[in-house]
Amino acid sequence: MNKEKLWTKEFIIVSTINFFATLIFFLLMVTIASYAKLEFGATTSTAGLVSSIFIIGSLLGRLGAGRFIGQKGPIKILWIGLAFFATTSALYFLANSIPLLLANRLAQGIAVGIIGTATGTIVAHILPSARKGEGIGYFSLSAILATAVGPFIGILLLKMDDGFNIMFTINLVLSVVCILFFAAVKLKLPPFKQPENKEEKSSIFSQFIEPKAVPISFIALIIGFSYSGVMTFLSFYAESINLVGAASYFFLVYAIVIIFSRPFTGKLMDTRGANIIVYPCIVIFAIGMLFFSQATVGWMLLLAAAFIGFGYGNFNSIAQTIAVKVTEPHRFGLATATYFILFDIGLGIGPYVLGFIVPETGYRAIFVAMVLVIILCIPLYYLLHGRKDKELIKSEL
Repeated sequence: MNKEKLWTKEFIIVSTINFFATLIFFLLMVTIASYAKLEFGATTSTAGLVSSIFIIGSLLGRLGAGRFIGQKGPIKILWIGLAFFATTSALYFLANSIPLLLANRLAQGIAVGIIGTATGTIVAHILPSARKGEGIGYFSLSAILATAVGPFIGILLLKMDDGFNIMFTINLVLSVVCILFFAAVKLKLPPFKQPENKEEKSSIFSQFIEPKAVPISFIALIIGFSYSGVMTFLSFYAESINLVGAASYFFLVYAIVIIFSRPFTGKLMDTRGANIIVYPCIVIFAIGMLFFSQATVGWMLLLAAAFIGFGYGNFNSIAQTIAVKVTEPHRFGLATATYFILFDIGLGIGPYVLGFIVPETGYRAIFVAMVLVIILCIPLYYLLHGRKDKELIKSEL
């Protein structure tokens, strides 16, 4: 395989598997609460738990996968994740009570967490060093596309008479397709035997988390927290400011901007380092959030979507690349898991915390406050990584 080749069969298939797993994640996130209420008469809070327990499972899956990838290698771990994913997909047809549905949602969340960590680790290994930023940018597009396609399909299925059975069938079919796709590639990765290191063995923390990836992942947590209110409260906010029509195009504009900017930003990182992308992205994200908080007409809301897509969306892939680049190859799995665990925590706790504040302040006030939080990430990034980025570039030359 050509060292500088990016679009290999292996890269395309692993990215497609990540796309399908993430698509199922978002398809079910927007529909499963309705299923719990309609089929089992669940209360709103219980239905919300049926939806959100998937995220808890995903965190658990990432935590375990990051550790075992270092021992068994990402290929074996991905096979386990895919088999578990297919099993839990089939079990939706047998989950005839809320407790069984909750258990299966938690289990499938674990499976998706394993798949996401394993695919991210495999991609980090098969990409040529000189094009890692560009490659991870393209790979992360698979998840971005899934966040747009999944909810779209889910909302369409909700309108059908037999929509839930069709949804579970799609879930099962895609899980089997993932297995068939992965069986069609022969990956050759370096050995994943953990080097003898007494210090690592004595540290429980370092067996589950990659310390070198924590600084950039912590910034991703804050950035994710800042964005979580947009993701969760957009429909309510749009209704309160009478911009429901424009809001329906928000994530479409967001996704288009990311799709067209990712290749450019990834290449720039590979040649000039992370700082030249990260600092502008944080500023652009803050500007987008300011537009979002002050939107009074549709074009302002969609302009905010474009700024947020460029700033937040590109920070994400660059930060994930940094987490991998600062880490030794045998700990890429832990680095990938560490990044997504902290990032997902930010996305997960954000709506919960902000939900308490909204009744007291209103939506505009919390989004203005997020502008300040985002801006604080500039000096924080400099302290935790930015000042050392030149050394990282030199070490790669």
